[in-house]
Amino acid sequence: MTTLLLASASPARLATLRSAGIEPQVQVSSVDEPALLDQAAAAAAAAGTGPVPAAEQVLLLARAKARDVRATARTAADLVLGCDSMLELDDGTGPTVVGKPADAAEAAARWRAMRGRTGVLHTGHWLIGTGTDEVGATSSTVVHFADLTDAEIDAYVATGEPLHVAGAFTVDGLGGPFVTGIEGDHHGVVGLSLPLLRDLLGQVGVTVPELWSTTALTAGR
Repeated sequence: MTTLLLASASPARLATLRSAGIEPQVQVSSVDEPALLDQAAAAAAAAGTGPVPAAEQVLLLARAKARDVRATARTAADLVLGCDSMLELDDGTGPTVVGKPADAAEAAARWRAMRGRTGVLHTGHWLIGTGTDEVGATSSTVVHFADLTDAEIDAYVATGEPLHVAGAFTVDGLGGPFVTGIEGDHHGVVGLSLPLLRDLLGQVGVTVPELWSTTALTAGR
């Protein structure tokens, strides 16, 4: 069996892999994400290319996480996968890119801007193979949000869930009832696109069945 090391602390990403029969090892990276994005923005400004698109930002972070964990891995693994997600929302004044909210007040403010609107959830994936092979791509999914009341927003934020996820919402948890529709890959909104992972694995010469754990096979999954 080929082994996978997930460079992410996200319980949702781990659960997504497990539901697909993959039991990865997990190691969180030490990447300074704000600093990395600041560097990218400064480089883009110096080059006169404008703001770094959200789809590129998440891919940049996913690559940095995967490379950091590959370099510092505490256990041997054949593959390393890094991921990062951000929500791109047009609040009427132009596109805004957001990650995890800093606190409850910010999460509530975001939901007041998001309700009744449509955003795009971008999830970057970066896969490092056994040799020097590295491949990456971004999954982008359109998300339609319900027009929540202030009371619903306050109750949801009080659960703490929005504080731990990009865009301050989940589609596979308490936030599920507040998402009225999705255009694209559901798994990408959760934080890890399984079809995209399959494509990336193929590029480094690995198939999904090679990652299935003995437990998953025994259970007939």
